[in-house]
Amino acid sequence: MQNNKNMPQDFYSKLEKILKQDSRFVDQEGDLLKSNVIDAAYKADKKLVELLLSGKDFKAKFFSKVKDVLVFNINDFVAYIQDKNFLADSYTKYRNKIGLNIDGKFLNERKETALVWPFKDCVLEGGMTKEDEKRKEIFFNEILAQDEIDKLLTPKVLTNWKKYSQKGEEKVKDLKRDENGTIRENLIIKGNNLLALHSLKQQFQNKIKLIYIDPPYNTGNDSFGYNDNFNHSTWLTFMKNRLEVARELLRDDGVIFVNIDEGEHAYLKVLMDDIFDRDSFICNFLWKKKGTSTNVQGVQVSQQCDFILCYGKTSKARIKTRIKTVQDRVYPFNDREGNYRVTIIEKRDTGEYQRDTMKFEILGIKPRKGKRWQIGKEKANELEKKKRFIVENGILKLKIYDFEETDSSSAQPTLLDDHGTTDEANKEVNGSLFGGKYRFVNPKPEKLLRHLIDIGSNEDDIVLDFFTGSGTTGATAMKMRRQFILCEQMDYVEKVTVERLKKVVGKQVKKSGKLLEEIDYDNGGISKEVKWNGGGDFIYCELMKYNELFVDKIKKAKDTKELLKIWEEMKARSFLNYNIDIKKFDETIDEFKKLPFTKQQRTLFDLLNKNQLYVNFSEIEDKEFKVGEEDKLLNNKFYG
Repeated sequence: MQNNKNMPQDFYSKLEKILKQDSRFVDQEGDLLKSNVIDAAYKADKKLVELLLSGKDFKAKFFSKVKDVLVFNINDFVAYIQDKNFLADSYTKYRNKIGLNIDGKFLNERKETALVWPFKDCVLEGGMTKEDEKRKEIFFNEILAQDEIDKLLTPKVLTNWKKYSQKGEEKVKDLKRDENGTIRENLIIKGNNLLALHSLKQQFQNKIKLIYIDPPYNTGNDSFGYNDNFNHSTWLTFMKNRLEVARELLRDDGVIFVNIDEGEHAYLKVLMDDIFDRDSFICNFLWKKKGTSTNVQGVQVSQQCDFILCYGKTSKARIKTRIKTVQDRVYPFNDREGNYRVTIIEKRDTGEYQRDTMKFEILGIKPRKGKRWQIGKEKANELEKKKRFIVENGILKLKIYDFEETDSSSAQPTLLDDHGTTDEANKEVNGSLFGGKYRFVNPKPEKLLRHLIDIGSNEDDIVLDFFTGSGTTGATAMKMRRQFILCEQMDYVEKVTVERLKKVVGKQVKKSGKLLEEIDYDNGGISKEVKWNGGGDFIYCELMKYNELFVDKIKKAKDTKELLKIWEEMKARSFLNYNIDIKKFDETIDEFKKLPFTKQQRTLFDLLNKNQLYVNFSEIEDKEFKVGEEDKLLNNKFYG
């Protein structure tokens, strides 16, 4: 390559001018950031290449023709930019600076705050299935391991479908969808929540109105059991991966609430500023979770409160400034003349209502001047479909749930000091439902969830919780007539979460031949306040296991001989860690046989790739995975 010293100054100035057309390459003083240009070159940045191709001289100097194809000579271009003769005089414009920078640009120049930690550019599956399980995870770098990440995050096959209604457990034959094609089923998905969220993307992207999560707080005593030197970094990566896909699922007017304690609160705030944008921050609620201060030896401060960070997907998202209370009312639809009319009230995008001149006839009853009941258009259509009418003493009545609002001028307080406590939550979950059999460290009360769901959504909106725990979000959402989607990977999901939601649904038994009486429903939490008497249904399913099946077999093995059979099957059918040398392992099999049996089991566990625990939907027809015909049908309905 010819030396820059011999290049005309006109070429220098033209190159500098064309590079400055890209704002990424210019600092606040208008000077060219050579380091940013070099970084873009190494990445073969499309915009940079287009800029260089726009000039005849640059095209001739930095590109070569190979069989009618132009090839960007990256090393030549970088060497030219790095040469001391290129923009040599520009160094006199800079003052000597010391400070933090990102991509070669100082933070005061970027005018932003950034949170940086090891593994930030990685994807962590986080595959815990038991609270006491502590395992080493693989971090996939977003640049170096993009293929592995794509495979990890591709939609998974769903299996073990069950539907629960007041009739009990039923087979799932179909999935309800609305006129827009959106799935209208309450869902509980068991399995890794990162993979579950990516599996939901195809059907629910931009459709979730509200997300509430209560993630592990990384205290060392919760379910985030990664006790290594990068515990804090691992937690941040774990949260970043999930919050990024969660944002994609939210509607443009959607909101997210994240419950956290003081340990990671400040870091989470900066992380969410980065993911959701600082302008989308709505507020930081302070929830009083304990009624009184506790006196524990060695503890300087008794933590009585948790933080609940609230963000919108966009800066236009809002929470309600009015608090609603629910009352069950029965309206008669006959008078002496037997005629009433309903004034339809249309819902605007802002959540407010406006009247419509349309008339809605109830069972053919004609309008009569001066007599009308106001209900929402969507609600009216729903009531017509569901025939939500009752007859008392021969009088036709319409049963609806009416909302009354408080003073519209009052804004939401950030201090939530009368919204239930962890003690109340323990009584809701462990006492009334399970007789104290299960105990959660920091459960959330339905009263708290009712408030958040109320101010962040409306009836029939979709509510998502991907750290489901005992199922408080689902129970509260169902009682408030929202659609819910829950994701939980811990093994207790069937014994606790599903059982709790079954009790919310309740049962019906025949009485006197035709009449039905609702019994055995959850009457704790907010049930009495919202007059919940059971009802609704939900579907349970699981991410289909693959490597996890080998984990189960290893656990059940009784001797070394059985483990060796499993190893042969693993070689043929499982996904092994990328750094496993099968030939070398087989050559040292005699050493393996000399190990204690429990260590033999642990060795085989470690050979399995924990990031390939589930079957990809794209491989549903592969006979090796043995996906049943019913599962194939339901998966095609779900993803179709």
